[in-house]
Amino acid sequence: MTTAKIVYGTAWKKDRTTALVVSAVLHGFRAIDTACQPKHYREDLVGAALHTLQTEHGIKREDLFIQTKYTPIGGQDPAQPLPYDPQTDVESQIEASVRTSLANLRTTYLDSLLLHSPLRTLAQTLAAWRTLVRLQDAGVVRRIGVSNTYDVSVLEALEHEGGRRADVVQNRWYEGNGWDTDVWAYCQQRGVQYQSFWTLSGSPALLRHPSVRAICAAQGCTPAQALFRFAQLHGITPLSGTTSEKHMDEDIAAEHINLDNVEPSVAQVLAFVRPCSSGY
Repeated sequence: MTTAKIVYGTAWKKDRTTALVVSAVLHGFRAIDTACQPKHYREDLVGAALHTLQTEHGIKREDLFIQTKYTPIGGQDPAQPLPYDPQTDVESQIEASVRTSLANLRTTYLDSLLLHSPLRTLAQTLAAWRTLVRLQDAGVVRRIGVSNTYDVSVLEALEHEGGRRADVVQNRWYEGNGWDTDVWAYCQQRGVQYQSFWTLSGSPALLRHPSVRAICAAQGCTPAQALFRFAQLHGITPLSGTTSEKHMDEDIAAEHINLDNVEPSVAQVLAFVRPCSSGY
């Protein structure tokens, strides 16, 4: 898993991807999330950014954490070039997707590879997971995980039937799913990195919460910074997809905000998002 406290997300950046990734890294981001899914990501332009960062700014590939995803056919746009032959078995699809990712990203290894979502059946998901395990054992991938997985029983099946516990889970963490409390608790208890997306855009009520506002007033920070720091202190690594350089700076600075002197407000925020202890 990455030791970075925040990850730059590259979905929906289209032709701006290279410039935005370069900017994000120059503003302090050291972890980048993408996917081998042309429908929503330009993984190739992330690769172009990595090249620019190394050749023009002296930032080496090994200084960055690069995470991508295998996206099942249901999440692909068949009108766009596919990274694999959908008529082949899932193992072959993943291997082809990884080859495409390595070429797109101009790298010989991936720091993290996720299943973009569980597959249609648990059996297919387990077959896909075992392929990720083999890729990890071969050294092509350093960390493996899943995204959009909101059922703890699936995570337990990966561990007990698939041969290995996930290193990373990347999910929506927002008010619409009750802040994913069961999976979040599972990850905290198992030492699995829980990455969050929709952290800000999906939680307007949390950003307006009086205790978040109290933290902002006491610490001189923005609601977004307060929420990111709260998440980081409670076992969550948030994604930020901002296109604003000002917000990039603020997002990176969030990890340095000390909340020790506002512990009552922090406790109230925790009670709001996790009203009772989850035994999942």
